[in-house]
Amino acid sequence: MDFANTGTGLSNGQLAGTSYISSDMVSNYNLALSGMVNYLPYGSAQQYLEEQAQSELDQMDDAIDAFTSVVVDMLAVQQVAELADAASTPDEEAAVQDFVGANTDALTIDQEDADTYNQSLSDIEEHANNASAFIAVSANPDAVAFLDQGAMDNNTRIEDNTLSYSASNQAISIAWSSGSLASSVYLNGTDNFGIDIYMTDVSIMEYGGQSELYLTGPTYLGYECFTTGLNCEETDGGGS
Repeated sequence: MDFANTGTGLSNGQLAGTSYISSDMVSNYNLALSGMVNYLPYGSAQQYLEEQAQSELDQMDDAIDAFTSVVVDMLAVQQVAELADAASTPDEEAAVQDFVGANTDALTIDQEDADTYNQSLSDIEEHANNASAFIAVSANPDAVAFLDQGAMDNNTRIEDNTLSYSASNQAISIAWSSGSLASSVYLNGTDNFGIDIYMTDVSIMEYGGQSELYLTGPTYLGYECFTTGLNCEETDGGGS
């Protein structure tokens, strides 16, 4: 500006262009501004619940894989027992005996198999219950607002606090890192949110018996059908 007033200097006419605001700069600025407008300083209870539910579903899938693997091994033993019962001639009995003799290690069920089976059942139930609890609460706007308010009251981002489901308390809870009293939402219909999702064991078993997971799994199809796809037409729900 001084050069213009004194007539002591000129640019080449291209200097201003080096400081132009580009379209990318405009886009980035507006994106940053939008991010600040939409930023949730206390986090989102709904998002936190949904993320934790997905984590539980992933762990449930891992437990199902473990269950399926050990069940297939156990059904192989059952299959051999059925073949032995069905053997009606000395040659057939000898064939079963030879097969068992050659595969004794693979056909033996040990305590480790039983432990894996039992633990996988417990893990499936635990992670399924956790996921169901988190999803149910995330779908209730009043419960979500209650948990969001808890984060505000404790001046914290909600995901920095511990979320859990308790079967004994029949509730999901967030334990605040500040040490304040935990915020809980009950799943038995006893609080103001009206979430009541508990089912009887019989209802769960009946529902599960019609699920795709069960109808395409080894406990329903049996060993031969599940592993080879043979004799599936004979399946009646109790194995091949």
